[in-house]
Order: sequence, then structure tokens, then C-alpha cells
Amino acid sequence: MSEKETKDKPEEKSEKEKRIRAITKLYYSNPRVQEILLDFAKDREVVPRYYEGFGRRPDMLTYPSDVMGLVNKGATSFHASEELWGDPLKISSDMDSQELNKLRKSWDLLIDIDSPFLDFSKIAAKLLIDELERFGINNYGIKFSGSKGFHIIVPGKAFPEEYGGKLMKESFPEWPRAICVYLMNLIRPDFSRQTHNISNIQALAFRTNKKKEDLLRVICPQCGKPVKQDKWIVLKCDYCSSEIKQKKSVIARKRILRCEKCSGIMNMANEEEFFECPDCKITNISKLTMKDSKNTKYTVDARTENVARMDKGLHERDTGGFDLVLVAQRHLFRMPYSLHEKTALASVVLSKEDLESFSPRNANPFNIKFRDYLPKSENEEGKNLLIAALEWQREFNKEEERVEKKRYEGYEKIKLEGVTEDMFPKPIKKLLRGIGDGKKRGLFILLTFLKSLNFPEEYIQVKIREWNKLNDPPLKEGYIKSQIDWHLRQKKQIMPPNYNNESFYKDLGLLDETPKAKNPIVEVMRLVRKKEQ
Repeated sequence: MSEKETKDKPEEKSEKEKRIRAITKLYYSNPRVQEILLDFAKDREVVPRYYEGFGRRPDMLTYPSDVMGLVNKGATSFHASEELWGDPLKISSDMDSQELNKLRKSWDLLIDIDSPFLDFSKIAAKLLIDELERFGINNYGIKFSGSKGFHIIVPGKAFPEEYGGKLMKESFPEWPRAICVYLMNLIRPDFSRQTHNISNIQALAFRTNKKKEDLLRVICPQCGKPVKQDKWIVLKCDYCSSEIKQKKSVIARKRILRCEKCSGIMNMANEEEFFECPDCKITNISKLTMKDSKNTKYTVDARTENVARMDKGLHERDTGGFDLVLVAQRHLFRMPYSLHEKTALASVVLSKEDLESFSPRNANPFNIKFRDYLPKSENEEGKNLLIAALEWQREFNKEEERVEKKRYEGYEKIKLEGVTEDMFPKPIKKLLRGIGDGKKRGLFILLTFLKSLNFPEEYIQVKIREWNKLNDPPLKEGYIKSQIDWHLRQKKQIMPPNYNNESFYKDLGLLDETPKAKNPIVEVMRLVRKKEQ
């Protein structure tokens, strides 16, 4: 085993750290804990954490004595890969995807549920379990993350070794990521409603530093995006009693509405909330029943009767979220029954029935029940879920391409030549000075921005690494390399996120003023046009 990579902190340690380290030595000395860690570590990359920092990679556990050996050197927790390897010690951060595919034996589906609120995490876990069972997956593991979330695992044996001409072991992270996104999309409407029902909105707004009206949204049950909100107004003529129905947004643009039959003044008789997804054309009220006036105009697509239930609720992006970062090559998660150095709680394994009544006190490291986390799966019991997820992803990607093409129609007609760094928008310039938290999201912004502007590969390679040196701390070179390679391979254009995507620019602190356009590419295009003129 390797020794820790980071140096010990100064002699003076906080009382909390002293307490955690005292608990750590006593807890990991339990032979049962060592046995569980070693069993789960088979074929996995295992890396210890030394309170504040991780140990050197790659690494693995070979003997029960390895656990206490690392603990005596300062290890406080143990983290493992969801990928299974022929020899974890042969892994290198310099390897590309093809080289990693050759070493990978298999992978387990790992869903990380992480919210600032334990009750929200419980709701998400129960909804996800219901979906797994609906697809015929009854062999899964659940464990407490050690803080405020849960980890659900489905063994790789639940999925076919080959499907659609692709080997299962070489379909990481594509297959598990597709499954995770699909499952999250399925549970999003119910999650939104249930978290709303148990929430004190005023207290939640205070804790999340958001306005109450920003927390409440209506989510499209198909694409999971916030929908547009309006009202259908019923107008009645006081003279002849004839009625018409119009959107409130349409009526607001007109001073007086006259009756088409008698020219009398129309007054409001009733109103009903109306929600519409602009991309999926889903509404909560049939548009065909509302077309009672020649003044109401629709596109051909929008006239189809595509009605679904839409309720106000909380969006998980506003209250924490589901972590898909774990569905990435070589990412680690806390091993079952490993301690959490910030809470001193154990990552205990739970049953479905335990979820409702679970409390952090049930994760007391010296008063826990030991259970197997990784069950034995029936052959291909997850095949139906995989097929449904991949099919949904194909349709979703088609719709996204259609929406993006419509949104940026005409952009490709403009030759973005002669773009210089002084033409970069202010948020991009600020990002290029380096950031602390959110570096992976920052990397996505930069890669999509530079590639959309047709900068040469050599420039992108150099620019991204120059940026990474300014980050605190920098991203690992292996991750940088894999992300650059992936983006450069993509044939379709992937636009950078719009400024109104709060998960990116706002959360990263890149917006010092109201943007002058919806997207950074639009800002550059305007400068190019101005320069040409």
C-alpha cells in the first residue's frame, strides 16, 4: 500500500479532528469492518482519505492488515471505484478511454443522491427504488453516504454483457450515465411535488439564499425542464353572453376586447393556470378545447393535444441535486461502512424498509448492524431498464438537437473568423483567471466555448492547461486530457450553456452584471458582425 500523498497538517489540530482520529482507530480495528472493506475492494481501485486529502493513486486493498496499516498512517476513510479492473495498479492517469477499456472488467451502476436536506434525499431514494423495481430490478443495495445522502448500487451482472453491438465493459460511463439521467427524469415530477409538500418554503428560501418565487417551479414531465407559465382567461360579453378564451399574456397586449358578434365589451369571467413546455409542446390544458377564437393562433405542432399533469413544486437543482459526476471514469465513492471524516458517522447499509425511519443516529459507528451492500443479481434483470434508458436518450438527443438547431439557426452561416481573446465575454474572461469550486463545470464551459468558435486543437489544448494551472487546486491531468479528447471527437456542435443556466455562470460567480445576450457565443458573434460592418 502507498503512503499518504499529502503532508500532515501542523501540530495543532482541531478538537474535532482529534476526536475523529480517535474514533477512526478504534472503529477500524474491528475485524468485521476490515473484512467488509476487503470483500468490497475486490477488483476495485481503493484510495484512502487522510481527513483533508486523498492518498496517491492508483491503489488497492490486498490484506485485512492493509486497513489498519493505512489508519495508523492517518487514513480516516476509504473510497472505491464503481469500475472493476483486471489489475487496478496498472491504471494510469495518462491513459485514454480505449486503454482504460482494455483494463476494465466490468462496472456497477452507482447512483449518488446528495441534497443539503436528508428528507429530500430520502424521497429521491424511495422514488428511485420504486422505478428500479418497476423495471424488474429487485437486487440492489442502499447505503447512507455518511452525511446527508444515499448511494444506490446495482451490480454489473444485472446488465447484458453485450447490447446493440457494444460490450458492457466498454460502455462506461455511457450506459450508466444514460440510466441515471433517465431515472432522474422519471422521478423528477414526483420529487418536485413531494419535496414541496413537506417544505417550509420561507425557511428553505433562507437556507438556500433564494427567493420563494424562484424555488417554486413547474417541471415538464417529459424533458424535466421548467415550463412557461401563463393563464387561460374566459371572457364573457355582458350584452350577448358569448364567450371566448385567451391567454392572459395575449389579452395584456390589448387595451379593450370587443365581442365578435355584437361588438360589446368582453369582461373576465374565469381564469385557469396554464403551463406549457416550449420544447416538448406539453401543456396541462388541451389547446384544442381552448381554440374558441380566431384571435388565438398556434403553430401546427402546438395544436396537437398533448396534455399532462403539471404541478408547482421544487426543482432538485434549487435544493441540492443528484450527482452524476460519479458516473465518470475512475471516480470514487465512499465504501460501505467507511467512516465520514466530517460527521464521524459510518456509511451503513440499509434495507428499503429502513429508509423511512432512518436517522443519522442509526449510523453511530459503535452501534450498527452489518449487512451486505452488493447483492447477487439475477442474470440480465437490468436489461429492460438499459433498453428503455438508451432509447429515451436517443429520442432526447434528437429533440435537443432539434431545439438547439432552432435556437441557434443561422449561427453556422456566419463564419466566426478573426476572433481574438479581447472579444471574449466578461464571464469567460473571469473564468479564465482560474476558479476554486466548480472547476469541472468551468471546464465544460471553456471547451464548448472554444470549440464553437472553431479555435484549432493546438490552441484549445494549450489554453485549457494554462487555465488549469490557475485553478485552486488544479484538476488532474488525466481528467483534463479525457475531457479535451472527448469534446474534440464530437462531430455535432455542442454550444456552451446559456447565461440563465444557474448551475453554471451564477453558481460559479462569473456574472458581475446582467449579460448582454443569452449565450456567450452570441456576444462574440455580435462583435464579429460589428467588425465586418
